Amino acid sequence: MNVVPDTSAVIDGRVSERIQSGDYDGATVLVPEAVVSELESQANDGRDSGWEGLSELQELAELVDGGDLELEYVGRRPSSSETSAAHEGDIDALIREIAEEHDATLLTSDVVQAEVARAKGLEVDYVEPKGRETEHLAIEEFFTDDTMSVHLKTGTRPKAKRGSLGEMEYVPIDEEVSGEEQMKKWAHDVEESARGSPKGFIELDEPGMTIVQFRDFRIAVARPPFADALEITAVRPIAKTSLEDYEFSGELKDRLAERQRGVLISGAPGAGKSTFAQAVAEFLNDENYAVKTMEKPRDLQVGPEITQYTALGGEMEKTADSLLLVRPDYTIYDEVRKTNDFGVFADMRLAGVGMVGVVHATRAIDALQRLVGRVELGMIPQVVDTVVYIEAGEVDTVYDVTTEVKVPAGLTAEDLARPVILIRDFETGRPEYEIYTFNRQVVTVPLNDEDGGQQESGVGRIAKQEIEREIRSVARGHVDVQLQGQDKAVVYVEEDDISYVIGKGGGRITDIEERLGIDIDVRTHEENPKMGSGADSAGGTGGSGGSGGADTGGFGADATEGEVVTPEITSRHVVVRMDDHVGETVEVRAGGEYLFTATVGRGGDIQVSRGSAIADELEDAIDRKQRITVVPA
Repeated sequence: MNVVPDTSAVIDGRVSERIQSGDYDGATVLVPEAVVSELESQANDGRDSGWEGLSELQELAELVDGGDLELEYVGRRPSSSETSAAHEGDIDALIREIAEEHDATLLTSDVVQAEVARAKGLEVDYVEPKGRETEHLAIEEFFTDDTMSVHLKTGTRPKAKRGSLGEMEYVPIDEEVSGEEQMKKWAHDVEESARGSPKGFIELDEPGMTIVQFRDFRIAVARPPFADALEITAVRPIAKTSLEDYEFSGELKDRLAERQRGVLISGAPGAGKSTFAQAVAEFLNDENYAVKTMEKPRDLQVGPEITQYTALGGEMEKTADSLLLVRPDYTIYDEVRKTNDFGVFADMRLAGVGMVGVVHATRAIDALQRLVGRVELGMIPQVVDTVVYIEAGEVDTVYDVTTEVKVPAGLTAEDLARPVILIRDFETGRPEYEIYTFNRQVVTVPLNDEDGGQQESGVGRIAKQEIEREIRSVARGHVDVQLQGQDKAVVYVEEDDISYVIGKGGGRITDIEERLGIDIDVRTHEENPKMGSGADSAGGTGGSGGSGGADTGGFGADATEGEVVTPEITSRHVVVRMDDHVGETVEVRAGGEYLFTATVGRGGDIQVSRGSAIADELEDAIDRKQRITVVPA
């Protein structure tokens, strides 16, 4: 009698079990090389199933040494393409071919393999896969009533996060360091419990990472090389709440039940966002809405009437396509993080599905700003009309999000009306923020300070930097902007720059005024009352020094004094012109103090990218009218 075991039978230890029970007395066991290859691949990926299978092969070798078994390795190793397509049945097909070729009985714990083999006329010995009704995991001994998560890692002491929501402490929970063997036992217990019990399942099984859901535990098992050591992180919810437990519960119930909405639940990690999302899901279900969830992994603790979906084929886009066929009234989208997540959330909401998304954010407004650039600005209130911010397990802030065509706060010209997203406090109805486009940029403008008082206008916060940016794009020297009320500003520039800034017939400054919606008066620095009597001498010194340096064509007799220069500020760079010193290495100083060293480029200039630390220092020195010099390095 010949017996060919497949991979499932070897992993479950069924071959040695059959030999030792006497069922295969006198049989020759033919192990396909395809089985060895698959076990080797799984072991290399750090999966326990591979190691268990290899342990069974070693057990068979010992039986051969004891004269209890005849064992042969037969067939060929599968190609890389066959190995990668193992989930499609390529390896199983190779094993069936070997059983047929040797007129052997196929031993398997895989019901699909057994049925296919019978259909092909093979003799099949099918044994139920090993499983177990596990009530408890070994690592549950570390959990107390106030433990949210347990963290185990080879070579370290076990730790846990314990406490109440918002007041968690990360503390050691055992004096003994976890060894490699102990960690492997815990990991094996977790994975086998999930495989063998109806209370658990494998959510993700990739080389280096396995994520298990067992009862209300979500457990991540990380292995090298993905992690630097074997690590197990087990998390569970420590509270289950209803919507009545939160502030504004009555108003929020009415808002959510009134019609399908777009809601973002935001907060810091561990603040209680998912707990609140579970409460919302249960409430909506009780209100006779058809509620589904989208989670990866699935760990929301909701009732059986709420179906929990994960990423279909690893992609939430496919899950969304399937859900649109199911047509839920509301979908709870746990962990909206990446651009694709926001795109899926928006698509489903615009398709008419009520959406509740869970988002990491440190402020309520930050959750909404994460949509900017990912969703067309004017569509944001159609995608999200409610933002709930959770802090320490409590509802801290609720925002109502709408849109209006209006003149933004602080602007006065009627022709500046535009779509404005209004964010109001849900409880008081007071406007808190406005989001709109200003000079081709999306800006978020707070309307009140922390004490509830009115801050300076939106223009007062953003107009100055916009004016400076516009003027510096055409002026060569220093620019100073002073606001004169909400719709007027005075710009002080170098005398030589007046004509550049105003433009022919005033055309350039008129264009800037129309773009910004602000009247701009252009004057010289000498007219700036802030400059004082010392301004003229400082400016004059800088001007004459710059001219003198340029005329000499060198650093002069005393090179340590250097050449005075007037840097130019463009939209992207701070530029120092050094036409006569191409290829030379020089030091740039401000007020005699060293700033940086650079080499003059082939174009005869030094360019420093704006926004860099060096450029910031240089611009600050220019703003303070310091003397900028260049000396040989």
